[in-house]
Amino acid sequence: MAKSKAPPIQEIEKQLKQKKILPVYYLFGEDSYSVDITFAAIEKAVQPFITSDFDKEILYGENQNFTNIIGLASTFPFGSEKKLIIVKQAEKLKDKKEKKEIVSYFESPAEFTVLVFLHEGTITNPTSEPYKTLANQGYFFEAKELKGKSLIDWLISAVEKNGKTISYDNAQLLTDISGENRNALESQLEKIFIYVGDNKEITIESIRGLSTSLKQYTIFDLQNAIGKKNKSAALKVVFNLLKNGMEPTQITAMVNKYFTSLARLNELTTANTNEFQAARIIGTHPFYLKDYHSARRMYSDKQLTDAFSALLKADLSIKTTSLDDYTLLSVLIAEIIPD
Repeated sequence: MAKSKAPPIQEIEKQLKQKKILPVYYLFGEDSYSVDITFAAIEKAVQPFITSDFDKEILYGENQNFTNIIGLASTFPFGSEKKLIIVKQAEKLKDKKEKKEIVSYFESPAEFTVLVFLHEGTITNPTSEPYKTLANQGYFFEAKELKGKSLIDWLISAVEKNGKTISYDNAQLLTDISGENRNALESQLEKIFIYVGDNKEITIESIRGLSTSLKQYTIFDLQNAIGKKNKSAALKVVFNLLKNGMEPTQITAMVNKYFTSLARLNELTTANTNEFQAARIIGTHPFYLKDYHSARRMYSDKQLTDAFSALLKADLSIKTTSLDDYTLLSVLIAEIIPD
């Protein structure tokens, strides 16, 4: 896959703050959250220039071609200063014979039109046309999924924008519970803001308290049950997580991370690492470190190896078999905690 020359989609927000509106935007990438909020920001910035409903059109790539889009974009607004044309599902555009036309338009777009393409997913060959010209003109923007520290920094910033604070460790805890999908994280934050009320800080107690009040289990409840080798409790938690929308791949990934952390504990203890450093290294909250030590005493090195084998088998099964998620994860738990 050719490497994209597209700048990060976050650059658009900076441009809009400087009152800079481009005539063309092509937004693509694996982070649908960033695409959605960036498009909303573009739409808000353009709205003051539109006084007629006829000057805003939403098209779908599946039913469109470049010739039709160029015609609409080149037509003067009905009664507004600008017109806004949104092309959703741009990856489905029928463009085989019309690339020269759209490339020509991108090189000299109409000043009175803001043309926004929303492309779901990545682009296999971003150096081909019309993407090459889009990139050269500065109209090509990629939305990459935030991972690790970048995601936690975003979460801390999102909390601060709402007038509250959260520590790095508690932000990491929240991403571990909710996963790395920012739509899910934002939804969780909205619930937490309501739960904490006027309190300014989001603490571990408020995060755990919310889950309890909603009668929902978290990945940490699953880790606790597995750490104690309580099979019935582990199955109960797994079923609750699936019922509340957690993907099986996310569950297996977090369980794999848990056992990887257990495997590293002896090494960290030998190195005389303090508990805060150890928690940060293995990727957990210091509050849960004592539970990790208890769990490590429950699992021998061979049992850890068996757990990793079971996780690999489950991962392959999720991707290659038609068994339902409940059955697949029940088998995983049974192999990790045999009778």
